[in-house]
Amino acid sequence: MYNKNAWEKYESKDEIFAFAEGYKDFITKGKTEREVVKLGIALAEAKGFRPLDSFKSLKPGDKVYAVNKNKNIAAFIIGEQPVENGLRVLGAHIDSPRIDVKGNPLYEKDGFALLDTHYYGGIKKYQWVTIPLAIYGVVIKKDGTKVEVAIGDKPEDPVVGITDLLIHLSADQMQKTAAKAIEGEDLDLTIGSLPLKGEDKEPVKKGILALLKDQYGIEEEDFLSAELEIVPAGPARDYGLDRSMVAGYGHDDRSCAYTSLMAVLDSKTETFTSCAVLVDKEEVGSIGATGAQSKWFENVIAELIAKQGDYTDLKLRKAFTATKMLSSDVSAGVDPIYSYATEPKNAAWLGKGLTFNKFTGSRGKGGCNDANPEYIAEIRQLLDDANIHFQFAELGKVDLGGGGTIAYILGNYNMNVIDAGIPVLNMHAPMEIVSKVDLFEAYKGYMEFVKLK
Repeated sequence: MYNKNAWEKYESKDEIFAFAEGYKDFITKGKTEREVVKLGIALAEAKGFRPLDSFKSLKPGDKVYAVNKNKNIAAFIIGEQPVENGLRVLGAHIDSPRIDVKGNPLYEKDGFALLDTHYYGGIKKYQWVTIPLAIYGVVIKKDGTKVEVAIGDKPEDPVVGITDLLIHLSADQMQKTAAKAIEGEDLDLTIGSLPLKGEDKEPVKKGILALLKDQYGIEEEDFLSAELEIVPAGPARDYGLDRSMVAGYGHDDRSCAYTSLMAVLDSKTETFTSCAVLVDKEEVGSIGATGAQSKWFENVIAELIAKQGDYTDLKLRKAFTATKMLSSDVSAGVDPIYSYATEPKNAAWLGKGLTFNKFTGSRGKGGCNDANPEYIAEIRQLLDDANIHFQFAELGKVDLGGGGTIAYILGNYNMNVIDAGIPVLNMHAPMEIVSKVDLFEAYKGYMEFVKLK
């Protein structure tokens, strides 16, 4: 029914390619949650959005944003109806699988300085060795001083990496399963080999410590209050000789985060308050103060209601029940080399537009949100009327695995929620792939969604 290629409806591809350039810049610079929030603030303020704290009261048309712990951002355009009558929410996550530095990481072995790490989210560990890596994050010193770290993406920067055993000596390693060929404790980062002159004990480690002290004012114990993330180095690039796709790190889920945010920033005042909310920690269960299970978003909605008049708990509960949401998250695109993993009638295809997953979960729909058909019918009508290309899919064949999103968490508030995002190849790999036309259709589709009555 909906399997037409979205490229075919466009006589000119200029607008699609131009939109992709903005996205490539965003995903190149936004390799961590903190960096995405910085970019989100800049984009919002350029469109006239102001911090929620700067408003004493709210009226229709006000453009507002709120930030939580430098890892969440929500942008709102206040609608004609009071917030208590519900919102139109686009919710995405801005964390991606990566490798984190441990709290006591630095050591020397066999003439090299290394950092001990702990991977974050679901990864194939063997994909992270022998590629250029960058270090991003913050170090907070005991006196509260924040030292920002970004090493590996500027042309003049060095890169770091994780080594692998040469093929010539890999007879035993090659007999292991893919899950065991590279162990988690072996994902240690090589960061130097230059010994500090005059030092007999751990001279390379001491050389790195001297460098850190000189360039950043960091002591070894400052790693205890550091948050350093190891991510692939290098920019997002056009993929394919026809430049129809984008290759880069973090499409899951920053492709949906960018399109959701831009859809709200570029929207007008609608009947209901429109919102793009970008959260953290989805890849590890949406837990903690910055995950979707945090009370932060609930507290922000409560504050919106309070700035429109008298706040009551009942108004907050009514607002959530009347809210309609798209959980903007990616789906597994059909890979021609591994097409056996998908069932073609119910699969997401690159180039065929915005992808809806009525449910996610695994096997017997475990852990899923399962959207109501009445809600789906509303969305179908809305997007058909706007000539938006969309498709419905499941996350692979029934018994092969599965995955989850933040949809079920917001569904707990009794709101209507369905997953809607962009098909991705190589999901959770250091280099993922999306189609430019799917990015554009998602952006246009999200802009239509905030108009939903």
